[in-house]
Amino acid sequence: MNSKFSVKYICCTAMFVVIAYLAVVAARGIPKVYGFLSYEPKDAVIVIAGFIFGPLTSVIVSVLTSLLEFLTVSSTGPYGLLMNVVSSCAFTVPAAWIYQRRRTKQGALIGLGAGVLVMAACMLLWNYIITPLYMGVTREKVAAMLATVFLPFNLVKGGINAGLALLLYKPVVTALRRSGLVEASKEGRKGGFSWGLLLLALALLISFGLWFLVLIGVL
Repeated sequence: MNSKFSVKYICCTAMFVVIAYLAVVAARGIPKVYGFLSYEPKDAVIVIAGFIFGPLTSVIVSVLTSLLEFLTVSSTGPYGLLMNVVSSCAFTVPAAWIYQRRRTKQGALIGLGAGVLVMAACMLLWNYIITPLYMGVTREKVAAMLATVFLPFNLVKGGINAGLALLLYKPVVTALRRSGLVEASKEGRKGGFSWGLLLLALALLISFGLWFLVLIGVL
């Protein structure tokens, strides 16, 4: 990322932080899974920023968005801030890192798939460590919830956000390129519109969306 400190880059990064934060606010009306796990679509926004500018931008947007959430609408305090940063980085950094090295549709799919798996595995460890501290429950109780509560939730969250990222990446990066905020070489112009990717994105959203409805008890 040669121009990471340019005015255009700063403007784009700030824009992604604002959009990711608005995604957090907009999602506050979504029912919580098992009464305490919140789904937020911000990672779809953050991973698009990472696809365009690289994994460091994913980290920057993750941290700044989580700080804004912590200072305004969060009710989970410093523990929630930490978990938000870890979760977002675990999903978006591997995805962006892989895509930066293989800027193709296949690279995007591999990156997103890796991001979902890394995030789900990483959050098992962090929930085991941190959840007892802010929920006031025993570590044994949390351990019993890892495979039945935290794992399915994070897989569903990751799957939905991967589908959103696939659906939104091309329109977002095209709009940024036309506005002059992103160089043409940064948006991966290999190939045009792909019906296959669109159908895959919709399949992910529908499948994981239905699974989410199961988790919140609607289905």
